[in-house]
Amino acid sequence: MAVLRAAYQRELADGTGVFFEARQHRCPWCGSARLGGWLRTTDLLQHKPGEFALDRCHDCGHVFQNPRLSERGLAFYYRDFYDGLGEERLGGVFAGRTASYRRRAESVRPHLAGPTGPAEWLDVGTGHGHFCASAGRTLPGVVFDGLDRSDGAQLAQRAGRVRHGHRGTFTDLAVRRPGSYDVVSMFHYLEHATDPQEELDAAYAVLRPGGLLVIDVPDPESRYARMLGRWWLPWLQPQHLHMAPVANMSRRLAEKGFTVLAEEHAEAHDAVDLVAAAWLALDALAPREDLPWLPEPPGAAHRAMRSATLLAGVPLLLAATLLDRVVAGPLTGRLGLANAYRLIARREAPGADRPSYTVPGYG
Repeated sequence: MAVLRAAYQRELADGTGVFFEARQHRCPWCGSARLGGWLRTTDLLQHKPGEFALDRCHDCGHVFQNPRLSERGLAFYYRDFYDGLGEERLGGVFAGRTASYRRRAESVRPHLAGPTGPAEWLDVGTGHGHFCASAGRTLPGVVFDGLDRSDGAQLAQRAGRVRHGHRGTFTDLAVRRPGSYDVVSMFHYLEHATDPQEELDAAYAVLRPGGLLVIDVPDPESRYARMLGRWWLPWLQPQHLHMAPVANMSRRLAEKGFTVLAEEHAEAHDAVDLVAAAWLALDALAPREDLPWLPEPPGAAHRAMRSATLLAGVPLLLAATLLDRVVAGPLTGRLGLANAYRLIARREAPGADRPSYTVPGYG
């Protein structure tokens, strides 16, 4: 921890402004100059220093980080989240989501050429490959590869969760392996991408004609997004750079050569909004735990106060969990509370007739 603290303090010596690009004055999705401030927040998970702003386009509804993190900023804020200090904690979280992974695979099953394959599937942003391992049991005829910018994909290959674990960017892989896959999945990946539209081009490139693209992303039009404000977990600042409404995404997929076969909301929902908001609020209220980006470690009294604060919040967390799963859960779709949406689209051959989409107020 002392070694990490010294390294973080050196990197923070110039302040957090060096982690951002210049502010954008046009929507990165539709090009409109009609932008408005949407949300200002801090890093509510790692508590690294810095403030982050989300803007919303008044024409197409796209929500995006503005100013956006630079490559240096992305490296700083991702460090010790999925790897390093956070690797073991996040690995346990992802490993325990087998039911969610199984539902994702079941959503795609009706659209495969055969009910269980055979097919070659690339999971983009695979992490440690836990989805691939679970989906492989649901779809035994499918062979899974994984791609990630971290070493997680290679760890997944060594653990036998994927056939091949590719490390690097999706756009680079698309150049090397065009037309290699029958299915590409992007489960909560596009919101992290600096240019989501380039990622869609890469998906078109690596898919064979008739192949499937599966996208899960947070839904910025969820009622929870407004109700919970900065405490809504899917805002996930500073990692989430883009939040596209479903109409925008459907239109752009059609423009890039896909036909949308299915749109799902309740099926993509993860019933954690209220308990996550309660935890984020408690964690923000409690004194900080020992983190290497803090100037010095907390003392014993500080640690005791944090433990007492979190312990006092247990009833709140239990009540929020009950509301998430028992009360709000069954009504998610009807009340517009789904925190994500899923699109399943087919890659058409060049020149094929495709449906068009019109986003209100855009195009």
